[in-house]
Amino acid sequence: MKAFKFVLTVCAVFVTTLCVAQTTYTLEKNIAYKSGDDLTAYEKERCKLDIYYPTNVTNAPTIVWFHGGGLTGGEKSIPEELKNQGAIIVAPNYRLSPKVKSTECIEDAVAATAWIMQNIEKYHGDPKKIVMSGHSAGGYLSMMVIMNRIYLAKLGINANQVAALVPFSGHTITHFTTRQERGIPGTQPVIDKYAPLYYVRKDTPPVLLITGDREKEMLGRYEENAYFYRMLKVTGNTDVEIKELKGEDHGSMVAPGCKVLLAYMKEKGLL
Repeated sequence: MKAFKFVLTVCAVFVTTLCVAQTTYTLEKNIAYKSGDDLTAYEKERCKLDIYYPTNVTNAPTIVWFHGGGLTGGEKSIPEELKNQGAIIVAPNYRLSPKVKSTECIEDAVAATAWIMQNIEKYHGDPKKIVMSGHSAGGYLSMMVIMNRIYLAKLGINANQVAALVPFSGHTITHFTTRQERGIPGTQPVIDKYAPLYYVRKDTPPVLLITGDREKEMLGRYEENAYFYRMLKVTGNTDVEIKELKGEDHGSMVAPGCKVLLAYMKEKGLL
């Protein structure tokens, strides 16, 4: 019987591997997610996204990946670790401080998310299987878009319809660039309406918080996420987890974090 189960397991792994290997992908770049005659030149330049998607699969899950860079730099990119795994990856750009206020970075992230929700079926995606993610500033943006439901509600979208929220090392307090714009030092924590912590509630989508090692992370990022985790639990939220990647710093946590993200999506039945 054990030998029979082993053969079945090997066959299942082989079939899964074969299906993944036969899936073909394409990349479409620089798709505008904002339109209208009132857009600024900077919006036309930055408010674009790339979509990496399977061409011969339907109802695929989607990972929305916001890039990091402190809301002052960075460029849309698709992590290699997320490619060829059966998921659509959407990488939006957004405007950056100091050309705009950091609050407008959030507005762009909201607009990009709304566009994805409304258009992902055209790229073989299932709108019920959208996972919000991103690293550092990108993790912060993914949290703000989902935690403050008012942003998407203004566009007629329920933020809770996303399948999961999986930020990588994102600020859960008010972002340090937002504080800097106000003359507040980076070591002075603030929790206001621009902090994901401000919006903790019971009824979020499933949440997985991923950070680097608490002794190697940037500006207490693990502790921020641990407090966010605890406060969600206090509200009665039963579908929130936190993963600390031991030995990894703020930058090196991304590659192993992607593996954790994919495993989480499989656990949730999204992959």
